[in-house]
Amino acid sequence: MLTIRKSQDRGYADHGWLKSFHSFSFAGYYDPEFMGWGNLRVINEDRIAPGTGFGTHGHRDMEIISYVLEGNLAHKDSMGNVKGIPPGDVQRMSAGSGVLHSEFNHAAGQQTHFLQIWIEPNVRGIAPSYEQKTFESGDKRGRLRLVASPTGEEGSVTVHADARLYAGLFDGAEQATLQLDANRKAYVHLVKGELEVNGQKLTGGDAAMIAAEAELTFAKGKDAEVLVFTDLVH
Repeated sequence: MLTIRKSQDRGYADHGWLKSFHSFSFAGYYDPEFMGWGNLRVINEDRIAPGTGFGTHGHRDMEIISYVLEGNLAHKDSMGNVKGIPPGDVQRMSAGSGVLHSEFNHAAGQQTHFLQIWIEPNVRGIAPSYEQKTFESGDKRGRLRLVASPTGEEGSVTVHADARLYAGLFDGAEQATLQLDANRKAYVHLVKGELEVNGQKLTGGDAAMIAAEAELTFAKGKDAEVLVFTDLVH
């Protein structure tokens, strides 16, 4: 089963300094039919205005991934990490027993556009931790590159959750196939462009919720960037 969710059907919030699309219920956006998909709880597409950002706030028992598309996200946390996250980097923060952090756009004339992703962990109360790695565009071109996994395999960041995250870039004749565990859920989020997933066309911001499927095929991309979550709790 593959169910398409169109970009325009997402929740939306305009706070002036922050414009955000919510794939699942979050803050003031509530839809009981979209509370998450398996243990994938949040995908927020955020655009932060220059010189603004999220002040210091706390999290517990959540795996948080930041995937920057444009600009640079300035991260600071109670573990002592002070980092800039550019496009191409994947940041993973395990909130565990509790962490405080802030996220800002310090650029004078450029918005920061990024995806904020929350995945429910498979272990609670662990010591909070941080990891950040760069994945070059060439490594994602015409294929699905593993960027997050429970074991950190293939150089991916390590998530304390039942989930694997792939990133891919597709254009023209480029195509790829991904095998799935049909007993687990999967989720496709098209970051930008156009792409066919199992023959169904997605455009930027669209998603596909997947259950009881053994394989995904990706083809007919037009400047497409895609994130694929697999092995999610059913």
